[in-house]
Amino acid sequence: MNRDRRLRRACCAVLVGGLVATGCGSGDDGKRPHGRNDGASTGTSAAPATAAPTPAPTPTALDFVPDPKRAPRTEADARRIALAVVAGPDAWGPDYVKRTPYLSDPEYWPVLGANCSWETGSRPSTVLYSVTAYSEIPADGALGVLRVASTVTVHRTEADADWEMAGTLEEALRCPEQRLRDGERIAGLISLGNPFGIGGNYTATDALGERGVYLNDAVKGEQFYGWYQSRIGQVTVATVVKGAPGYSEEQTSTTVGTVPGQVQALVTMINRAKDELEVQS
Repeated sequence: MNRDRRLRRACCAVLVGGLVATGCGSGDDGKRPHGRNDGASTGTSAAPATAAPTPAPTPTALDFVPDPKRAPRTEADARRIALAVVAGPDAWGPDYVKRTPYLSDPEYWPVLGANCSWETGSRPSTVLYSVTAYSEIPADGALGVLRVASTVTVHRTEADADWEMAGTLEEALRCPEQRLRDGERIAGLISLGNPFGIGGNYTATDALGERGVYLNDAVKGEQFYGWYQSRIGQVTVATVVKGAPGYSEEQTSTTVGTVPGQVQALVTMINRAKDELEVQS
């Protein structure tokens, strides 16, 4: 399938934890039917009726056929794929820039401890490679610093990737309040997972989302928190947004919406993963 067409279709509705988030552009060019954009009528004749567009058929299968010969088997294979897939600031939107440091350490692997605090652990043997790319929109007037990240994890097997998805869902149930680091925490977490064909998920083998409240001692008030994650075969991709003053998930008259950028970054990685792993025509 043409990559641009796949991106446009997927951006129209992406499942994110049981919620359908729209974004990435509508494709409307601002013109009226038949290329008229001046609104003028001709004489007393009624304007010709315009037929309603035919709804696109609901997909019955994921548009992805894996090629076993392209499946990563070594850390070097996985590293190449992860770095090709991970979404940088360009995938999020024009206002985003790289943070410093930009990429996580190759051995970095966060673990949610029994006390619901995130700690640095050891990368499990089931993971070939994982990388996180950090981006942000710098502060500007009343807008605070909006920090986001994209993560790609390449597992040894599809079953291993499936277990990661299940574990992510369990974490929110076990710890609805989590300490990210000193001075930062999230609370009121809810999570929901949907395999392909359930709840509007037609873009990935599996999908999940988390939503909650982000609390930062250096920022006044409560902000929003959103984590979206999808699986394509043995690869998982995720995007996270930690809210900031002047931003909200959906655009309002007084805030800037973040969902379109987050959905676009997620879909970009989903499509890149498919391109890396699928049968080539």
